[in-house]
Amino acid sequence: MIKKIKILLEMIKFEHTIFALPFALTGAFLAARGVPPAGVFGWVLLAMVGARTAAMGFNRIADRELDRRNPRTAGRALATGDVKMAEAWIMVLVASLLFFFACANLNRLTLLLSPFALGLTFFYSLTKRFTSLCHLVLGLALAFSPLGGYVAVRGILAGFPWALSAAVLFWVAGFDTIYACLDADFDRQAGLYSLPARIGRENAFRLAVAFHVSAFLLFLATGLAAGLNLFFYGGLALTAAALFYQHIVVNPRDLSRIQLSFFTLNGLIALTIFAATWLSLATS
Repeated sequence: MIKKIKILLEMIKFEHTIFALPFALTGAFLAARGVPPAGVFGWVLLAMVGARTAAMGFNRIADRELDRRNPRTAGRALATGDVKMAEAWIMVLVASLLFFFACANLNRLTLLLSPFALGLTFFYSLTKRFTSLCHLVLGLALAFSPLGGYVAVRGILAGFPWALSAAVLFWVAGFDTIYACLDADFDRQAGLYSLPARIGRENAFRLAVAFHVSAFLLFLATGLAAGLNLFFYGGLALTAAALFYQHIVVNPRDLSRIQLSFFTLNGLIALTIFAATWLSLATS
């Protein structure tokens, strides 16, 4: 059982929850203007773990046949048979129930929004079959994270800094466009849609730069709208450096360091924005 759980967690890259969780907490901290109540904090954590686990589990189920055909992903657990379809579906169901249960223990609006948030993450897994804008759909799905954190605390939408969700949307779209360059050739052969497959790697990288510039400006607008102090802008400077650096270490002709760009730097960005927001609120 322990071995199977480890395989399931590896299959969904559980550690990548770090991309969305800090932004959910950022929304919660902004709503509380500091540390939210312990109970709310705990339910937000459970909701994010449940949502992310369900979303990635569904993604692996939806892509299992494509994963078998793609040399880069042929070793994934569903593609090799290390995880059975029934096991994957059980994980998705349990994680979804955990998500809804956590939302129900927060407030009515959080529960009402929960089907839309989870449904959008499931929908993303299908978009590569019919639109090259799939990267923006993923960004939109993760943009629910700070919104969900805010509503979990306040129970209303009033006062939410919408620039924060827009920033997350473009940040995610940028790094997912870069990551999709790994599969550009396979996507074309398989008749799948992605920006690198449609417009080429070089143009996709240029568009990713535009997405990340937009994200930076929207993070800046978030700080101004929320009345955050210099601690936030110090963190934003580190974020800008991380965004800039990932466009240096990876380019359309050399994707060898894409793991550094996709995982390490973007995880750092999420944690930096959260920590900078927390410090700013704590010192205001």
